[in-house]
Amino acid sequence: MNANEIKYIKGVGPKRAEILAEAGILTPDDLVTYFPVSYIDRNARTTISNLFRELGSQDMIDVELTSSVRFRSISTIVAKIIKKSENSFGKKRKFLKLTLSDGSGTNASIFFWNYVQYYSKHYQEGQILAVSGKAEIDKYNSVNFSHPEIDILESDDARMYESGMILPKYRITEKMTKGGITNKMLSNIINQLLESNTIRLSESLPDTIRKTLNMPDIKSTVLNLHFPQSEDLLKRARWRIKFEEIFYFLMKVESIKHKSKTSENAYLIEGKSKLARQLYDSLPFKLTSDQKKVLNEIAADFRSGQAMNRLLQGDVGSGKTIVAALSILMAIDAGFQCGLMAPTEILAEQHYSNLSKVFEPLGLEIFRLMGGQSSKQRKYALEKIADGTAHLIIGTHAMFSENIMYKNLAYLVIDEQHRFGVKQRGDLINLSKNSSESKVMPHVLVMSATPIPRTLTMTVYGDLDVSIIKTMPKNRIPIKTYVSFDSKREEIYDFVRRNASDGGQTFIVFPLVEKSEKMEELKSATEHFEFLSKDIFPELQCGLVHGQMHWSEKEEAMQKFLAKEYDILVATTVIEVGIDIPNANIMLIENAERFGLSQLHQLRGRVGRGTRESYCILMTKD
Repeated sequence: MNANEIKYIKGVGPKRAEILAEAGILTPDDLVTYFPVSYIDRNARTTISNLFRELGSQDMIDVELTSSVRFRSISTIVAKIIKKSENSFGKKRKFLKLTLSDGSGTNASIFFWNYVQYYSKHYQEGQILAVSGKAEIDKYNSVNFSHPEIDILESDDARMYESGMILPKYRITEKMTKGGITNKMLSNIINQLLESNTIRLSESLPDTIRKTLNMPDIKSTVLNLHFPQSEDLLKRARWRIKFEEIFYFLMKVESIKHKSKTSENAYLIEGKSKLARQLYDSLPFKLTSDQKKVLNEIAADFRSGQAMNRLLQGDVGSGKTIVAALSILMAIDAGFQCGLMAPTEILAEQHYSNLSKVFEPLGLEIFRLMGGQSSKQRKYALEKIADGTAHLIIGTHAMFSENIMYKNLAYLVIDEQHRFGVKQRGDLINLSKNSSESKVMPHVLVMSATPIPRTLTMTVYGDLDVSIIKTMPKNRIPIKTYVSFDSKREEIYDFVRRNASDGGQTFIVFPLVEKSEKMEELKSATEHFEFLSKDIFPELQCGLVHGQMHWSEKEEAMQKFLAKEYDILVATTVIEVGIDIPNANIMLIENAERFGLSQLHQLRGRVGRGTRESYCILMTKD
């Protein structure tokens, strides 16, 4: 078999090979390393009537759809949909009810309170479902499944449930589904490859490490990741893979550290800065002691003759940006160019807007480098950067492009360091090659509002000196954070309405842009925008922003929110970093359990930037 062609594998063919290629599966090796995203343990399969007796319920078992689980004490039923009905409650609200039977004498019901139209098309009478979750008695004395997972079964799947196997669940894209690639089919293809002699799995970890840590070999690891014989073997296989990922990640980090430390020549930035003094004297507030300390540390690095590599940590609103602005002026006053890099175009645009107001009165030229620019704008900016007219360049990762020639880029500030990967940090070394006057490393300041544990800082950012701004500016009002549940949703919506009538604004953040068939329990921004704007808040002005929009559309939505044309902005995590909306004082996060702590911390920081009392509300299932 040609290693670059999977179309010859039994069950694939040319059309399905094209679909798999779009998911990054190009070769047989890609297939066997396309690991499951979750697993379903069917050892606890039972009947509806058994659950009825065990839990002491009455006639009907209610199963409410929430999020999936992995290896809990679960019960599983396999039953057929015998009836599907849409019902109404309240004003204009509908819910979907599926009635299930497994022939044991008692029926079960599944209720869908959201996405009724979607689920009504997704589930049909006659389908066989597997429903798994922790069974419990609810307040109506009915049996409920806590966080169940629901699968539509094929006939082969139903037989596998009988065997009590641990079943792999793969990420199946919408195009895969339309192309006839099911979870079962993918599982069969991978099993076929693993049983053949086509794949040669080579051991990548040194034997000494593997044997010392009692790790399984690569062949049994891959086999148990796809088709685990027990929960224990699966845990060992997953541990081996996670260890391997971290091991090679740290190898890459060490390589970058070594390259950084061998590039010691740096621009000398000495003397007092008149520009920095002008800005400092014009500030309507006093710098905190921590801000002054960090500025002194940066100034000392500038004078050292070695390239600065400094991490600046500080909570949202602690004043990192003004420290960066003052240090940039030090470098510009010494005759050098500076760069400010942001992870998103929205944040880069905001930095450009804010710093232009401060720097242009000082006679300084600021230029942008972003993906959404016209070719004419970009060409003009590149000319001004090359001839030294540009004092400050603000942009995204486009600043790393090889076709950009800086005159003397001496200082680079990277905002929200955690959003840049190891590769981008390594690319900083290449910036020294893109300077017409010198081939030395620029000074680098990376900023992050994300609290980074000391041990992680030492491991991943070990090549950086660390400065911390602990002291918050005076008169900053703390953000109140609450966890709330679906049962309190109407109260939360009333709170948002009262806040809007009082002149406040609200972010409502969702984990997805669009509804996902494979993540049914997660809410999407686009679908809920229609629901919220028409059914829940018809009297308020609602806007929408997400990552799939063109940068100009995102910018327009943010500017309208800033101008108070919207009372509510429905969004995804595209607003996670750096957006400054002083009047926004409520951050409502849907499916909060699906976000990482870093994301939640960043999202909470989008409010509390003005004089209003601010709130962060984390919504999750009951």
